[in-house]
Amino acid sequence: MLSFILWNVRSNVFPGLEIPKWYGLCWALGIFLGYQVMLYIYKKEGKSFERLDKLATYIIVGTLVGARLGHVIFYDPLYYLQHPVEILPIRFSPQFEFTGLAGLASHGGGIGVFLSIYFYSKKYHENYLQILDRVTIVASLVGACIRFGNLMNSEMIGVPTDIPWAFIFSSADHVPRHPAQLYESLFCLLLFVLTFSVWKRKADKLPDGFLLGIFLILLFSFRFFDEFLKIDQEAFEASLPFNMGQILSIPFVFAGLILIFKKPDFKIHKS
Repeated sequence: MLSFILWNVRSNVFPGLEIPKWYGLCWALGIFLGYQVMLYIYKKEGKSFERLDKLATYIIVGTLVGARLGHVIFYDPLYYLQHPVEILPIRFSPQFEFTGLAGLASHGGGIGVFLSIYFYSKKYHENYLQILDRVTIVASLVGACIRFGNLMNSEMIGVPTDIPWAFIFSSADHVPRHPAQLYESLFCLLLFVLTFSVWKRKADKLPDGFLLGIFLILLFSFRFFDEFLKIDQEAFEASLPFNMGQILSIPFVFAGLILIFKKPDFKIHKS
């Protein structure tokens, strides 16, 4: 008889209390660890810590707003057109509820990061691609924490399987499934190690945007194939040749290829 991993973790940390939830703590852990890594990078490169605080604020706001709007636009626009107030972290039906970090889309978060850093670079006259090269190192680590939070929440579960390490998510059903969110978490952790190592050894030798390009190609290529192991998040995805996560990943991969193979005189806002 096959032995699988029974996953019976409650989403809230303390019994009887709605908050804090593991997902929120994983977000907080990712932000904390990411900030520590950026402190290390800024110290090594002799940059202002005061500027880092400003950059962190831009990124956090851009990530959360982008991730929320990404979910609204890409996954359920008709619902939110009818219930626009629920774009905010609240819900009125069937009763008033603070939903917190529920309903976030990572692709929207990525777009939010690109835009927020662009505005930051314009205001403080810093090199856009250089900032993104450093931020992608941190993004891998934060992504690992967030995907582990998805595992703790028993969400984004995988398709049924009989592999020995299959998870049985007791809050969903008693079917052995791929722990797809764990695969992505571990891959993000490996990507963090890779990008951090490359920066530490060759930061001054790489063209601007190279680390970002590597990050986009590897992460979103993995995401594209990992989506085959996940169940669809929304019913409409069943009628599509690829699910929404895969469709949204393709432009990021192409953007990464452009950055890697761009000509030396290719520029994106270098101040």
